[in-house]
Amino acid sequence: MFLPFCAPPSAESRRQYQRHKLEMMKYWRDSLEAHLAALNAAISTVEQQIGQEGE
Repeated sequence: MFLPFCAPPSAESRRQYQRHKLEMMKYWRDSLEAHLAALNAAISTVEQQIGQEGE
């Protein structure tokens, strides 16, 4: 008697898992890119403010 979780995964279920994994990683990348852009803008603003104070 074999239980379903003991059976090797089918090729289709593996493809579905890989697609899901790819979409998740793309979402993480896009989120990190948005955070990085915001951080870069904040750094630039502070640098400009520091530069204006020195004048």
